[in-house]
Amino acid sequence: MKTNLFSGIPHSLSHEISEVLCHAGELRIERIVSRGHSSPPGFWYDQDEHEFVLLVKGRAGLTLEGHSAPVVLEVGDWVEIKAHVRHRVEWTAPDQDTVWLAVHYR
Repeated sequence: MKTNLFSGIPHSLSHEISEVLCHAGELRIERIVSRGHSSPPGFWYDQDEHEFVLLVKGRAGLTLEGHSAPVVLEVGDWVEIKAHVRHRVEWTAPDQDTVWLAVHYR
């Protein structure tokens, strides 16, 4: 079935959306849509799996534990986050959709 990564994004986005697009064994592919969203104060992701994340639309600032400043992601930028590397979203563009393609794997 054909679909589009940018379809079905609501006009009003009160919270970040995370949708599983594909799942097989120890591989999960998600679409995440943010619009001015960030991680709650003091919250850090600490995942049991690795994550490859590609920014396909918008802008974002991502902090990885041990780095002094957020990594600014623009369209086409990607990062690989190893399992248990704590990280957080500092900011996403407030005036446009920020669309992430996240691949989680072991």
